[in-house]
Order: sequence, then structure tokens, then C-alpha cells
Amino acid sequence: MQNTDLEKFGFDGWFEERREVLQTPEWRVARVTAVDRSTCVVMNEHGEVPAELAGKFMFTAGSTADYPCVGDWVFVQYYDSGTHAIVHALFPRKTVLQRKTAGKKIEYQLIASNIDVAFIVQSCDHDFSVRRLDRYLAVVNEGGIQPLILLSKSDLITSGDMEQRVSEIEQAGITCCVLPFSNKTGVGIDQVKKELKESKTYCLLGSSGVGKTTLFNSLLGGEKYGTASVREKDGKGRHTTTRRQLTVLDNGAMLVDNPGMRELGMIGAGSGIDESFSDVAELSQRCRFPDCTHDREAGCAILAAIDAGELSEARYQSYVKLMKESEYHDMSYVDKRRKGKDLSRHIKSVMTHHKKRRDR
Repeated sequence: MQNTDLEKFGFDGWFEERREVLQTPEWRVARVTAVDRSTCVVMNEHGEVPAELAGKFMFTAGSTADYPCVGDWVFVQYYDSGTHAIVHALFPRKTVLQRKTAGKKIEYQLIASNIDVAFIVQSCDHDFSVRRLDRYLAVVNEGGIQPLILLSKSDLITSGDMEQRVSEIEQAGITCCVLPFSNKTGVGIDQVKKELKESKTYCLLGSSGVGKTTLFNSLLGGEKYGTASVREKDGKGRHTTTRRQLTVLDNGAMLVDNPGMRELGMIGAGSGIDESFSDVAELSQRCRFPDCTHDREAGCAILAAIDAGELSEARYQSYVKLMKESEYHDMSYVDKRRKGKDLSRHIKSVMTHHKKRRDR
């Protein structure tokens, strides 16, 4: 039977259907609110407690993607009068935010899971970039999450400039809701608050210094998390959030603040890119040849749309860049996993061979 006390934290029928398959009598359901390597903080209807991963859990995990992340639902066993917990199993994820790890390493990095709406925050001044929005939208759409764009620092530009920013977003084919706001004047904050619904989970995404933590504090109704002053040379705030944290707001909504991401690499995000660039994907289906490269072939619907001014060259190039990046990293990841499995089988074979020699 579903624990209705957990419904307020987002435990709905989707998770309930998967509960009976996994649960053992002594396990309880909890939600991960913070993660620090092999330890985390879990929350149930009675509050938050620290938790560690069971040894079997860590041993059977195939990669870091199998470890808990903020927003996950897990099965735990409580100890010491409910003041400590051990994580034994992980629920399937309804939605997930992930990216390629920063740098040259080809691996998935989980950002958060079971998010209903992602607030993509971008400032109206120096940080504004439609191409960067394309990248964030691809990641959000790939995870099955509803996107909403928040344009911060609206007090730094004129109303005419704001209209131009919104127009650029619309002309780029981005159709999700756009809400301007200012942490300094408070304009637009109430509109953002109205988007927060009870028992739903939201997250803040964006580059460092766009005002995510200040907005987070405004939505919390107080200065819970530290912020830093704005740099005079470029108007950017200094990055202050150091880890992801799921927090329950007064109205019952849940919000995850994320550290600013200087790099948002694409990996295995093909369907999310197609959804973000649905206009380009739809045009590609109209090409005369199914294997059209959209380069110089006759009957290419994409090239025709660009020539007719129906599709901007910049938008198409953004689509191509993100798709190539995603496919390259995805192929590298698959190859890496295959080599890892081959090495594991080789080591196991060698160990078995040596054991047989010793047993002779």
C-alpha cells in the first residue's frame, strides 16, 4: 500500500508500481536530498538522516550512474533509532539530468533525478546566448523534463532590450515559457513562485554567476545559502553553490540548486536534441533522399528552408554541432565500456588459469 505521507515529496503512482517488485519487509522508502561520494542524506516523512551505501550496493554498481544522485528514491534500512540509514537499492528514475563529465574523460555525470520542471537561468546581459540555451534545452529534453527559461538581471537592460532578448529566443524556434526577473528589484519573483506547485520537484540550471543562489534564497524566503558580491568588470556574481541540495519550500514544492556549470557536454542526447530542434528534425524528414547529409544534395528540405529564410543558418549549425558532439561522445563511451568489459573478462580468465595451476 502506498505511503501517503511520502506523496508530498513526489512519491506518486509511477514509483508505487515499481515498489512491490523491489522491496523487502525491513526496507523503507526515502528520497535522496544530498550526495557526497559514498554517503548521502535521505529524507522521509519524519525528517532527514545521514546514510551510507551498503557494501553489496557498491559492489554491484556497474558505473557511477548506478549510484544515488539528488532526487533519487531509494530503499533504506534505518538503525540507531532512526538516526542513521543504509541504502540497499535504487528505484528506477522517472526523469534524469545528466551530462558528459567535464574535461577529456568520457563518462556520464548525473546532475539530479526525478525532476518535474527545470528552470534554465540565464542573465540578460553578458551571459545571454541563444546557443547556450540550445545546449541546456537538449539536456533537459533528453531527460524527459519540462523546461522553463528564466532571464535574470532584468534590471540591467531596458524594456526594449528585454523584448529583443525574448524575440531572439522565439525566432530561434524555442517555444517554452520565458520569465524575466530581477533579484535586485524583486520584479518577476512572484511570477516564478507561482510556477512552484506542491509535491513537484524543480531544479535551477545555469552558468556560474547568473543569480541562481540568490533566487533560491528568495524562493526559500530567507538567506539560507551564502552568496557573493558581483564583479564590477563584467557584472557577474561569484559562484557560491558547492553541491546539489534538494530543499522543501514552505508551499510544499521541492527545489534543487545546482553549482554553476562552465561546461555542459553532450553525450547520448540525440533524442533530446531532436526534440529541442523539432523544426530541423521535421525538415530532415522531407528530404528527397533518406540518407541526405544536408550539405549540397538536390532535394534537401533543410537547405531549401535556409535559402528561403525559413530556417536560420546559425540554428542549423547549432543543431549539427550538438548532434556531432553527442554522437562522438556516445561512441567513445560505448567503446570505453566495451574495452572495460573485455579487460575484466581477460583478468578473470587469467585468475582462473592461475588458480587451476595452483590446484594441480
